[in-house]
Amino acid sequence: MVVNQLLHGLRAAAEPTRLRILALCGHAELSVTELLSILGQSQPRVSRHLKLLVDAGLLDRNQEGSRAFYRPASTGAGSELGQLLIDLIPGSDAILELDLSRLAKIKDERARRAEDYFRRNAGSWEDLRGLYVDDEQIDARLKDVIEEYPVGELLDIGTGTGRVLRLAGRHGGSAIGIDKARDRLGSARANLDLDGLRNCQVRHADMYRLPFPPDRFDLVTANMLVRYADEPSALVAEGMRVLKPGGRMIVVDFAPHGMAELRDEHAHRWLGFSEAEIMRMFEHAGLECDPPIHLEGGPLTVCLWPARKPAEPANERAPLLESMQ
Repeated sequence: MVVNQLLHGLRAAAEPTRLRILALCGHAELSVTELLSILGQSQPRVSRHLKLLVDAGLLDRNQEGSRAFYRPASTGAGSELGQLLIDLIPGSDAILELDLSRLAKIKDERARRAEDYFRRNAGSWEDLRGLYVDDEQIDARLKDVIEEYPVGELLDIGTGTGRVLRLAGRHGGSAIGIDKARDRLGSARANLDLDGLRNCQVRHADMYRLPFPPDRFDLVTANMLVRYADEPSALVAEGMRVLKPGGRMIVVDFAPHGMAELRDEHAHRWLGFSEAEIMRMFEHAGLECDPPIHLEGGPLTVCLWPARKPAEPANERAPLLESMQ
């Protein structure tokens, strides 16, 4: 019963340290180590508090390698209760003010690590960016496509430094980005902190085995990712699996080109994709293709390929079509 879930949540939150943890996680997704540095308590004690909050449905726990990150629950009765409690905690509380000042230092450290990551990789990225249209133009067209329809929940596969999350997060709804590279996830978290996008989060996950149930997301994006995939069609099929009926998928990548040096210099698995190749991948996954968008600039052309998941499975639509003939 919902009443029992609410009572469970209230009992779990009825402790000073657990309220502090709720408030902190309401400001940023945090690991156990980060919470330890803020709270100044032992790991067993903090871990126990976290377990109670997760079991009560007030927090979500997401494993990332050897670390776990915590944030307010996104679904269930506990999600609404948790957000209500977070909103009721006064910002003028002296203990919370100290906690938030320590949290600010953690965010600064995240930003420093992200800056280091960018600096280490800036040279190779800039070399590649000089070969195609400005990222701002790509972002503008992608934003136009995203905003054509309301998006309740977005999944960005291969989120990198969170570029699509930052683009879509201001449009409303919620967004999750997944990536296998922990350095990039750290940069994405720092960027989301910088923009104050609490409706966005990142997860460590395999793009071929997404840790989500079928029919969950309104929109799935794969931005400048497919060229690195060993199995592009499997990536598209997995994206289609987690799309809601009527949901959309957007793939952004290069049109075919002959720059074979990008295989060695930038680890590209594929030298672009033709419309026929993308259409075959979409159709094989059960997606319906929309007209592509071409952005020419430099030797490489960037393409945006939108597609839709049918509102009804094909085998359910067939009898209706037959009856209309």
